[in-house]
Amino acid sequence: MARKKRTVDLDVERGIAPGIVAKTKKRLVVASGSSHTELSAQVAEHLGTELVPTEHRTFASGEILTRFEVSIRGCDAFIIQSFGPPVNEWVMETLIMLDAAKRASAKRITVVAPYYPYSRQDKKGRGREPISARLVSDLFKTAGADRIMSVDLHAAQIQGFFDGPVDHLFAKPVLLEYFQKTLSPADRDKLTVVSPDTGRVRVADQWSDSLGAPLAIIHKRRDPNVANQVTVNEIVGDVSGRVCLLVDDMIDTGGTIVKAAQALKANGAERVIVAATHAIFSDPATTRLQDPAIDEVVVTDTVPIPSEKRFDGLTILPIAPLLARAIKEVFEDGSVTSMFGGDA
Repeated sequence: MARKKRTVDLDVERGIAPGIVAKTKKRLVVASGSSHTELSAQVAEHLGTELVPTEHRTFASGEILTRFEVSIRGCDAFIIQSFGPPVNEWVMETLIMLDAAKRASAKRITVVAPYYPYSRQDKKGRGREPISARLVSDLFKTAGADRIMSVDLHAAQIQGFFDGPVDHLFAKPVLLEYFQKTLSPADRDKLTVVSPDTGRVRVADQWSDSLGAPLAIIHKRRDPNVANQVTVNEIVGDVSGRVCLLVDDMIDTGGTIVKAAQALKANGAERVIVAATHAIFSDPATTRLQDPAIDEVVVTDTVPIPSEKRFDGLTILPIAPLLARAIKEVFEDGSVTSMFGGDA
């Protein structure tokens, strides 16, 4: 009886494990939570696709149901959810969407959280406090997230809370482009970048280098027993007669920014411009930000900003092109870090 001729496994000869090559190709899909559908749609448009048809329901009892109306089996799924108010509802909806995607056999699931929830609870300030930012990461991982993407984390250490890849994006290129176009040569000559507290000095220093402007720092104290209460102590650096650019990652109630702007004007600043990534704008932020000490507020749309929270002097820049580019880099196994000159 003739023996069968042995078939040579060329993959093994090339040092590749033997296996079967699938006929299917990678497929990128973008799904949206309910918090900021306008941003999700813009991201999908920049990617040249559409959002996955998804059913979102809230029962009379308050329970949430999400269901993907088409198959996402084997897909590289990106779930976009921004965690502005009501943050707890959006966290729960995201967890349910993750569970649905996992059970629908998505190949890889990435949570795109332009604003990361509970990011200010990144460490214990006092005894017996939670580290809620870590808890959120654990919840996402348990629910099925393989990867997280976020913009301007309140603390870089949050990247280490998630057991998997975290893409930390920066809104600085978006904001910087705006100021490079709008600041006059006279303003550039008098420009000083100001950090509203010592925790943002590294970011402000990077802005200072990019704009070729000197740096000033505001030293503040916060009462750990009273939320959103800030006292400005002193300003390190010369701000008299200068155009001051206050840079921060978020504006919540606006207390820190307004007191910083008032201190700058009291020390002789000619103009004060505020630049922030996340416009949370909890009450009474809108009223506070119209203080005479602030000449302009520039933010991105990482969280939705309803019409009642908008005011004269507020400029909103789109973050969708940045998110879309990062999603494409992840999907094509490219480099997200290269988008920011190697910063992480």
